[in-house]
Parts: sequence; C-alpha cells; structure tokens
Amino acid sequence: MPDATVIPISGGDEPGRKAASRAAREAGATGPRPRKVKVPTADVVAAATDAVELIAEGEHDIDGSPSRLDEGLAEWLDFLRRRLTGEYQVDDFGFDPELTDRVLLAPLRPLYEKWFRVETRGIDNVPAEGGALVVANHSGTIALDSVMTQLALHDHHPAHRNLRMLGANLVFQTPVMGEIARKSGHTLACNPDAERLLASGEVVGVWPEGFKGIGKNYSERYKLQRFGRGGFVATALKTKTPIVPTAIVGAEEIYPMIANAKTLARLFGLPYFPITPTFPWLGPLGLVPLPSKWIIEFCEPIRTDELGPNAADDPMLVFNITDQVRETIQQSLYRLLVQRRSVFS
Repeated sequence: MPDATVIPISGGDEPGRKAASRAAREAGATGPRPRKVKVPTADVVAAATDAVELIAEGEHDIDGSPSRLDEGLAEWLDFLRRRLTGEYQVDDFGFDPELTDRVLLAPLRPLYEKWFRVETRGIDNVPAEGGALVVANHSGTIALDSVMTQLALHDHHPAHRNLRMLGANLVFQTPVMGEIARKSGHTLACNPDAERLLASGEVVGVWPEGFKGIGKNYSERYKLQRFGRGGFVATALKTKTPIVPTAIVGAEEIYPMIANAKTLARLFGLPYFPITPTFPWLGPLGLVPLPSKWIIEFCEPIRTDELGPNAADDPMLVFNITDQVRETIQQSLYRLLVQRRSVFS
C-alpha cells in the first residue's frame, strides 16, 4: 500500500508561515499531484468478516438470540463483504435483486408507508409464480407511481414479486438514472425485451400512456390518454401470460401541473417542463411531493392462454383487448375516486 504524504504543520513566526505557503503554491503548480491512498479490498473484506464474527459472539438478548441491532449490523457488513468480493448475481438485463432490496428501495419505503400511506387492493390478482403483465395508468408529473407499484409488489405480495418495468429511452439515456434503472431490473420498452422477461416467468410492468400521462395538466386528471396500438397486448398474447389492469389513485395530486413551459422543455431536451403551484417558485422545495392518499388496485386478470396460437396476429383482437384493459382501468379509477374520502385522507 503506498504511503500517504505527510505535510508538516509549521508553527512560530509569520514569515515562516508565508514562506511555507509560497513554497506550497509553487510545488503545487509544478510538482506531482497528491495520490489517493487505496485500501486493499482484501483488508476490507477481512475486517468485515471479523466484525460479523465478533457480533455473532457478542451480547445476546435474554432468550439467547443476538440483539436486533447486532443482527442488522451483521447483515449490512455481510452485504458489504459480498459486494466487494463479487458474491452476487445479476441477470442479462443487469438486474441486481440484493442491491435493489437493500439500497434502492430502502429510501422509498418511508415515502410509501408514511407520506403517501399507500393502500393496496387485489394484490392476489398478480400470480404468485409465472409471467404476468401489469398495465397501469400513468400520472403525477414525476413517475413515482411506477416505483410505488414496484414497492407494493415487492413488499406486500405474498410471493414478493419483482416488477420489471419497461421504460422510455429518456430514462436510460439520463446519467445515473439509467444505471439505477438497470440495477432495479427495468429495461427499454420494446417487444423483444418484454417477451423475454414474460417468457422467463417475470412480472412486467407497462404504462401505455407514457409521457402523455405523466405530463398532462391537472385539469385532465384521471382521464386516460391514448394507449397506442396495443403492442403490450400482442406481447402478452404471444407469451400466453395474463394481463392485470391496475388503477392508481393519488399520484395525480403530488405535483399538480398547471402549465407546461414548452420553450424550456425544448431547451433542456425534455418532453415537458412542468409548472406547479410550488415549482419552480420554491426552488428545490418545490420538488417535495404533496402527501396525497394513494390507492393501488390490481384488477381481475385477463387470461390470454385460452386464445389461439395466432391471436397476436389478429389486429382486431389486439384492439379489443387493449380497449378492454383501458376501460377496466378507467372505470376502476372512477370507482376509487368516489370511495376516497378526500385527496389527503
């Protein structure tokens, strides 16, 4: 391990300090740059392993089991050890289940449980095993509805299903966000990737409204936009997987969009630039979502395994099922809005 450079602290008279400062500036302009001290990975792994063993041998509760704090610390140290040694798995799409559970979803859980107070209904309509296509309405200016749906299935489904979402090009072209999306198990919204995931038994999530849904004005709230040409239905028909229409109430109110600054949107290369009652007027505080009450309802699945082998090639059938999914979600939204007492409770 390279030795760290030690810079002596000069004391005493003022001329001495000025001379030392001048010498330091001159050395910084022409001399070598300071090097970062690297700690060998093996040393960190060994330290983490020793710490886990010490915790296991340490204080215990009255019943003889390790304390909850010690167990949590031991799990995190073991997680760190596995990350450093490469003892974890990712699939062909870059999905990292352990990182998603422990790191990426962790900061969203307080938002889900305390801020939005999400209530899930009909979650058993998503099968415990095998492929399924979750189709939901899209809203909220920022796509928090998708990650809340992912968290609902991961934490509250009896089988703790991972939702593999299909995202727009912009998501994966954005620095940092694209890498996080890949690690979370999401992929580009294209038929080949969706077919591979469904055929391998994954739960896939799609929001057919796209930017038209999350970028609409508040006056258009809970009015579904076009669902496109039904590509998601054709994919489900090819793989014989059920379609689960899903209605999400509450996301429309987190960032009420009153206008779209199209000039700024073009300037920044965005599909829209939202103007809300708090953004951009309050700066970063305007990004804090309003604490609306959320309901996520997974409706009765639409079976596709009973249809013929060439069903995906029938455009009329694809259109009819697409319309059925859209109408199911729209009617569920109206019903849930009537049942909800108010926006915030």
